[in-house]
Amino acid sequence: MDLPSLVVVLQAALNPNPAERKAAEQSLNQFQYTPQHLVRLLQIIVDNNCDMAVRQVASIHFKNFIAKNWAPLDPNEQQKILQSDKDMVRDHILVFVTQVPPLLRVQLGECLKTIIHADYPEQWPRLLDWVKHNLQDQQVYGALFVLRILARKYEFKSEEERTPVHRIVEETFPHILNIFNRLVQIDKPALEVADLIKLICKIFWSSIYLEIPKQLLDPNLFNAWMMLFLNVLERPVPLEGQPVDPELRKSWGWFGDLKLRNPENRAFAQMFQKNYAGKILECHLNLLGVIRVGGYLPDRVTNLILQYLSSSISKNSMYALLQPQIDVLLFEIVFPLMCFNDNDQKLWEEDPHEYVRKGYDIIEDLYSPRTASMDFVSELVRKRGKENLQKFIQFIVEIFKRYDEAPVEYKPYRQKDGALLAVGALCDKLKQTEPYKSELEHMLMQHVFPEFRSPVGHLRAKAAWVAGQYAHINFSNQNNFRQALHSVVSGLRDPELPVRVDSVFALRSFVEACRDLNEIRPILPQLLDEIFKLMNEVENEDLVFTLETIVDKFGEEMAPFALGLCQNLAAAFWRCMNTSEADDEADDPGALAAVGCLRAISTILESVSRLPQLFVQIEPTLLPIMRRMLTTDGQEVFEEVLEIVSYMTFFSPTISLEMWSLWPLMIEALADWAIDFFPNILVPLDNYISRGTAHFLTCKEPDYQQSLWNMISSVMADKNLEDNDIEPAPKLIEVVFQNCRAQVDHWVEPYLRITLDRLRRTEKSRLKCLLVQVIANSVYYNAELTLSILNKLCVTTEVFNLWFHLLQQVKKSGLRANFKREHDKKVCCLGLTSLLALPGEQFPGEALEQAANEEEVEDDDMDGFQTDDEDDANASDKEMGVDAEDEDEADNIRLQKLAAQAKAFRPTDDDDDDSDDDFSDDEELQSPIDEVDPFVFFVDTVKALQASDPIRFQNLTQTLDFHFQALANSVAQHAEQRRAEIEKEKMEKASATAAP
Repeated sequence: MDLPSLVVVLQAALNPNPAERKAAEQSLNQFQYTPQHLVRLLQIIVDNNCDMAVRQVASIHFKNFIAKNWAPLDPNEQQKILQSDKDMVRDHILVFVTQVPPLLRVQLGECLKTIIHADYPEQWPRLLDWVKHNLQDQQVYGALFVLRILARKYEFKSEEERTPVHRIVEETFPHILNIFNRLVQIDKPALEVADLIKLICKIFWSSIYLEIPKQLLDPNLFNAWMMLFLNVLERPVPLEGQPVDPELRKSWGWFGDLKLRNPENRAFAQMFQKNYAGKILECHLNLLGVIRVGGYLPDRVTNLILQYLSSSISKNSMYALLQPQIDVLLFEIVFPLMCFNDNDQKLWEEDPHEYVRKGYDIIEDLYSPRTASMDFVSELVRKRGKENLQKFIQFIVEIFKRYDEAPVEYKPYRQKDGALLAVGALCDKLKQTEPYKSELEHMLMQHVFPEFRSPVGHLRAKAAWVAGQYAHINFSNQNNFRQALHSVVSGLRDPELPVRVDSVFALRSFVEACRDLNEIRPILPQLLDEIFKLMNEVENEDLVFTLETIVDKFGEEMAPFALGLCQNLAAAFWRCMNTSEADDEADDPGALAAVGCLRAISTILESVSRLPQLFVQIEPTLLPIMRRMLTTDGQEVFEEVLEIVSYMTFFSPTISLEMWSLWPLMIEALADWAIDFFPNILVPLDNYISRGTAHFLTCKEPDYQQSLWNMISSVMADKNLEDNDIEPAPKLIEVVFQNCRAQVDHWVEPYLRITLDRLRRTEKSRLKCLLVQVIANSVYYNAELTLSILNKLCVTTEVFNLWFHLLQQVKKSGLRANFKREHDKKVCCLGLTSLLALPGEQFPGEALEQAANEEEVEDDDMDGFQTDDEDDANASDKEMGVDAEDEDEADNIRLQKLAAQAKAFRPTDDDDDDSDDDFSDDEELQSPIDEVDPFVFFVDTVKALQASDPIRFQNLTQTLDFHFQALANSVAQHAEQRRAEIEKEKMEKASATAAP
């Protein structure tokens, strides 16, 4: 498509007619991969004679195409952009980025970011030369703009990845320093000067963010930079051109955003502390002085300055500079920032929803002077409480006193609000410090609880918030707790929205602290009703947390409300998701609240887990959420949704066909993007197979067995996946073998083959053990079939060799290195014991004997099955290696080894290692072998051998030495004891079931 035709198509993409617009978009998609298409788009973007709307459409299309196709995620994917087109784009975009208007510069900047991240330095080595040259030319802004993007590439990288930063600093910083020097000397700087200074500051801090380049460690060079930064801090903001509107001031170029961070290098940090930290502190105190006299300082700047002051409190040299001004700072600057103000009042009246959002948004805290003030006061009394806590509390008490004594029309409501905020912010310190600790209940009764009835809304809200901060103290008079609780509950029906939200927030603390749930139980329906009304008005995760706390506290008592709770939470979830998608912001509170809704639903499902029929009623409400959020649309809430699927598939009476429709979605997600969630997906897949075994085995549309095989074989064969990534795969094979005994013979060989293939290249002991457990499960599933497959593949000896090696491996501490979970021990025991049941001619005697002998000499090769002796484990157990001269003696060795393993599986406290590295969430999953006692199984197998082949049994027992005869008797006695205990447990369970 030539240039004029492309302009026509882009113009059509703006057409209000949907049909024409769609046709234009299809045309763009059709021609986007043709040679020169990208170059022509860039020509249109920079063409001043072209309509601005067309240029903007071109810039968006250009940006999206580069983001998707410049550096494909899959290295094997064919390149869709010609190298010649890439070269031309790289050559021209640097010049054009400064020539286009800001609206288009943003789009080209994003393109540059993509290209630089992909190509520098390997494919674009000349980029730094261009920057260096233009820093000395007339294109200073363009060079700084590009350098800022380049520096940001390495801002959060590790030390090894930041190596290119050293060359960037060496080549460009001398020129930038000269430019900076010239800029600060301009007498009456224009707004463009502010833009250049801000770019320089951002480049500097990006370059030193995690590590200071060695060039800047030179004291003289660093001093030159610091003097310039201090010059900028000390210079008054130009009055000329300063907007009157505070909202416009925020985006005015001269109000910058400097980040001050302490370097990690000790010597350099000491030099910085000695030479500059104090000067910066003085500059910051002078800047805060503007607030004291009623001047303007942007909220973000105020916040950052107070953060710097907070970090200075703990350093003696800095605090010595701060101390002479601490009273002025604390009482005339910081405390006034904590008080309710005109902007708060305006927002409260005009947009209470926004007032609530700002009050609970953690991102707003980064810009809030009030939050920074609270943090400063908290840090001051925590680190320097001896000289500051008493006088600050006395200051607060004086405010309380003046408030109480003043007539209604003259009460300092806003100062009282700030005082209450201070009391709430200092709750942790006051709860631990006498004499304040003993007076907290009296303080609440006298100065906080009366404000529940205040005519001023923001004081009612603040009273609820403070009450929640102190709900957990020990009330000497329980009536006072009861009064506060009922006041908070009344606040749920307050006419002012922020009061209702703060009351729900406080209610959570009171529910947690409530010793007698009868205080709440009678009003539970009303509480839930008020919370749901609020959730319809506000998307706030704290509302959901309160609901979650109530559900958790009342447990099964929530059953009558469970369906209604889930319906309301589902509705709230959809509202939150719609808001989040509309705003398209990563920090959107709607997204956080959506996660909270799903967590609350999980809490409800858990609380009614013993009432399966409720799950049938709840399922239609939750199915649409599960269906939608198990796709790429739900990546942000995938873990929470999987938890809900797990509950629904485990606690429902049966798994419905509708729930089965979710299986393909999870398999597709796993194949596409969700490998990190494999452990979470394991749980519902286990539930499907174990609780819906018949459907899993018989359904062919879709074929769940084939689907599972496709997924597991793909994952286990993937050489790009680490051992840790695929651990759930062998666990799923185990689920199949244990739940489908005698029904999946045709899958045994395929699963064994992929298990053995992965075992040959597995490095981590943890995965190695899980793969060996697949073999153990296969033996338990069908010993004869499994051995025939191992023999056919010529790996029988190697498999048992590795198995015994892992069984006997111990750490330096003497603790078991592998198979530490009770489940793992049982799987091994059942697998090994199943070998005894084989007829004598099928018993793998030669393989086991050879494995025992190889164990003795610790053969490290094992024919491809590598071992790693983690923690220098000692794998030998000398008494197990007995030379065999005839078949009976070989059987003797095997029986001794199996008996020894049975003894080793007896649960003891010492079996658990001193670390949790082997524990995983699936430890609690139910399994068909849970009902199988390994000792009973072992003894029953031996008895069956005695009955079926008495001569062989007699030969075995007669050749046992005294030690192993005693061991065999011990195992037999323990088995009978366990048999009696099991029968007793069954009778007690049956009795308990019959009682209701």
